[in-house]
Formats: sequence, C-alpha cells, structure tokens
Amino acid sequence: MQLVVAGTTEGVLMVESEAQELPEDIMLGAVTFGHASFQPVINAIIELAEHAAKEPWPLPETPAEVAALKTRLDGLTREGITEAYKIVDKGARHDAVNAAKKVAMLAVGEGKEADLAKALLKDLEADVVRGAILATGLRIDGRDTRTVRPIIAEVGILPRAHGSSLFTRGETQALCVATLGTGQDEQIVDALEGEYRSSFMLHYNFPPYSVGEAGRMGSPGRREIGHGKLAWRALRPMLPEKEKFPYTMRVVSEITESNGSSSMATVCGGSLALMDAGVPLKRPVAGIAMGLIKEDHGFAVLSDILGDEDHLGDMDFKVAGTAEGITSLQMDIKIAGITEEIMKKALAQARDGRIHILGEMAKAISGAREELSEYAPKIETITIPTDKIREVIGTGGKVIREI
Repeated sequence: MQLVVAGTTEGVLMVESEAQELPEDIMLGAVTFGHASFQPVINAIIELAEHAAKEPWPLPETPAEVAALKTRLDGLTREGITEAYKIVDKGARHDAVNAAKKVAMLAVGEGKEADLAKALLKDLEADVVRGAILATGLRIDGRDTRTVRPIIAEVGILPRAHGSSLFTRGETQALCVATLGTGQDEQIVDALEGEYRSSFMLHYNFPPYSVGEAGRMGSPGRREIGHGKLAWRALRPMLPEKEKFPYTMRVVSEITESNGSSSMATVCGGSLALMDAGVPLKRPVAGIAMGLIKEDHGFAVLSDILGDEDHLGDMDFKVAGTAEGITSLQMDIKIAGITEEIMKKALAQARDGRIHILGEMAKAISGAREELSEYAPKIETITIPTDKIREVIGTGGKVIREI
C-alpha cells in the first residue's frame, strides 16, 4: 500500500492511496496510524507559532443588517427551494432552484446587498438539503442513505474497438474504450528518479457538454489529471503481469453525462472495457463515492452521492476495489476533520455499495474474454531451450540473417 494522509489534531482531512486489495479494517488502521504519526509535526508547528507568530486579527461580528437580510431571504425562498429539491431530474431541479432564487434577487434589487444575498442564498440552499437528509433520512432523489442509483452496464458497443463499455449509473455515464498495443507503444516517463516505461495508460475526458455547458475543449486540466490518476490507481493492481500478458494497454474514458462521481464510473467502465478487450484482470474492479452530512446533532453517511450532495455536503470519499478488498481510496474533507467512527461507517457502507455495483457489472461481463478482438495486434511468445539457442542464431548470426 502507498498512502498519503493529511489532517489536524482532531481528525483527517485528506487521504490518497493505492493498495493491493486490502480489507477495510487494514485501510482504516493505516489512516489512523498516519493521523497519529503526524501529531508531533503539528505540535512542532504549534510550538513555533507560540514563539514566532503575530497576534491574530479579530474577526468582525456579523452586522445586524446581515442577519435581517438572512431572515428576509429565508421567508422569500425557503419554501421554493425546499420544493425544488424534491424534483428528481437534475436539469429540472436546477431550473426550479434558480427560479426560487430569482424571486429573492428581484426583491433585494442591485448593489452591495445583492452580492451578499447570493452568498446567503447558497447557505440557505445547503441548510435545506442537509436538514432534510438528517431529519428524514431521504435524499434529493428520494433514495435512502445506502441505496445506489440504477445501473446499466454494457460491453462491446463499439465494434471496431479492441474493447468498449458504456457504464450508466443514474445521470452519470462513462463511455470507455480499451486499446491494446505492443511494447513499442509503452509510455516513456522522464521522472525525477529517472526514466521508466509504463505499459498501462488511462485518459479521462470531461467535456463541458457532460454537465450541459458550452465551453472550449483543450488540454487536460486539474479534474482530468486528478480523476484519471485515481482511476489508474484503482485498476492497476488488478492488471496481469507483463510476462503473462505482454501488451501495452490504454483506456480512454469519455464522460457523456455527469451528476456525481464520474471518476468512479470510469473505474467501473474501464474494468468492463479491459475485460471486453480480453485483458485477464485478476478480478473486476468497481468504485463508489461516499458523502457526509455532519451537524452538531448528528451525521449521515451517503452512498453514491449526487453532484449537489458533493457541493453541499462535507465529504467526498471515493473507494474503489474488488470483492476481495480495496485498491484505491481518496478522501477530501470540507470540515475540521472526521473521526475514526465516521470513517469506519463510511468504509463499511462503501463495501456494501461496491459489492452491489460489481453484481450489476457482472450482468454484462464477469471476466475477461478468452480471445482478443480480431482487430487487436497479436503477440506470440516462444520460449527456446537454452541448449537450442545456438542453433536458432547460427554461426555469426547466419540463421537470423537468412530469416
């Protein structure tokens, strides 16, 4: 396992990892160990601050007019936003939310108050969504906290590709294509520690139209690089050894629609496409994104979060792996930190969701195809007994030259 952990004295803020099908308790123990291990560094920072830091600036108290505007906006829009978040369809829901906000903004007018109202409306929106989940246990689209959205998994949908899949989970969809090449197609990486070659590449593309926007499609950005690397880490531990499968493998994931966790859809779709291409994965890999709503009076862990639950929630916790264990884990926290209790619950809930997703994927394909695509390059490896090598080469390479 390779694991990076960051956090505060109270809890964990960020995790990035790659593992060889480790169980949940081992991963949790590793994160806890990491959290305990950086406490001396935090204590050293505190000692330095006590010695060298300047006095903190006092934060201004909230003016009375801000509180009054907040109350006014609440009366104007809470009911409209509450009703809007009962709409399941993402596009229709956003239209209804914007309509409710527009009523408030027209009432507020222009000027400094308008800029403040926009921020307060965002807070009100979060309060409505978070409060409803904690009070009722039901989410924006009517699911409970543990249910995964409907899944459709398809393979072999592009006849000329070496392997292809279309993975759809709710309003998130990834079209994945697997291409096989020879050793000459390997990626040459010029890294700080020296040059090396990689026989597995994964490229993730998130075009603007996937979220209903018009925009320029250019070079990879932060999202493309980060999400692609996460999916790469999730799939890599299950790839066959090069000696047994001497192909260079490239997976391209095109996100055609997104409403939460397109990186985990890439993991699922990439696994399906590789198996469709005949790559003998040790086991299929699936991924799920977990969320968190945490208030003083309680918390809720959410399985398979929507985009709005990511934006308005406190955690984006992605877990990928097989039926045997975790291959990749990534977590970003928006609050002071989460406790071991919350992480334990999230990992257990993520495992249940992952097993369910793997079952849905198995309906399309449960293992690698026995034969490669007729369009894929064919590599045959012949082992020559040591005592026969001289006969193959010939005197001065005579036999090889003739061949």
